[in-house]
Amino acid sequence: MRLPRAHTLQEVAALLNCEFLGTPDHEIRGINEIHMVEPGDLVFVDHPKYYKKALNSAATTILINKKVEAPKGKGLLVSADPFRDFNRLTRHFKPFRESNTAISATASIGEGTQIQPNCFIGNHVVIGKNCLIHSNVSIYDHTVIGDNVTIHANCVLGADAFYYKRRPEGYDKLLSSGHVVIEDHVDLGASCTIDRGVTSATRIGAGSKLDNHVHIGHDTQIGKHCLFAAGVGIAGCAVVEDEVTLWGQVGVTSGVTIGQKAVVSAQSGVSKSLAGGRAYFGSPAEEARKKYREMASLRILPSLIERTDFTEREE
Repeated sequence: MRLPRAHTLQEVAALLNCEFLGTPDHEIRGINEIHMVEPGDLVFVDHPKYYKKALNSAATTILINKKVEAPKGKGLLVSADPFRDFNRLTRHFKPFRESNTAISATASIGEGTQIQPNCFIGNHVVIGKNCLIHSNVSIYDHTVIGDNVTIHANCVLGADAFYYKRRPEGYDKLLSSGHVVIEDHVDLGASCTIDRGVTSATRIGAGSKLDNHVHIGHDTQIGKHCLFAAGVGIAGCAVVEDEVTLWGQVGVTSGVTIGQKAVVSAQSGVSKSLAGGRAYFGSPAEEARKKYREMASLRILPSLIERTDFTEREE
């Protein structure tokens, strides 16, 4: 998330009422998660396991719960609870804005686009030309939709990320300040749900086609000309490269990459990154030929066991 203007380390420390280490006029130009950071960004870390990763990332400001030596050119904000204070920054710089109309006055809708009854179009949404938005679609704030996009009934674009921190009293939600980008010539089947990024964009690439009841988690990047059958579910922060086919009810865990032109058969579970240009099957998903050989071997296993038992009795 880009900030409206650059803020100094001292300014943000005063906002959070926390100590800072570094040059007071050190600039903060955005806030982002670790996998999205770039120079000028602030990132938070609240577990020693990830200190090194955060400190050595492209982020130039680290919101952290321990005093450590700051790398050259970086600033630290020392907080008792970085997760809580990251949420405070989100509330301050990108607060929730209510809508009181079905189509926001700040939305931009391109020529030739048709919007069916009972749709909700939020604040600062951009919809391109010649799109067709069917009834009961909800498009949350800041969503960007390209040209020639079809969205079928009951889709939700831009719901919050499923991202929680467990505390003794229950689950604490990480607030979402990102958005959704749908590129040109995308089709979304009925009841698809595309969650917005925590601080950046969840993206569906040009020409991709999603069947009914497909879910895309926060910050996931879907490439161009992908094909997802009904019931596919992809967790947050995954990368699906161009021309990937996922057949019905495929599940994909967070943070993995599926390579270009991979094909994953129905009801498979993707628990690790998959190379492109190959066919996969099973849970966990493996190359289809290997998986089918394993299944064939299992079919003859009972007869092998029976023969082994008979031989042992004979002896």
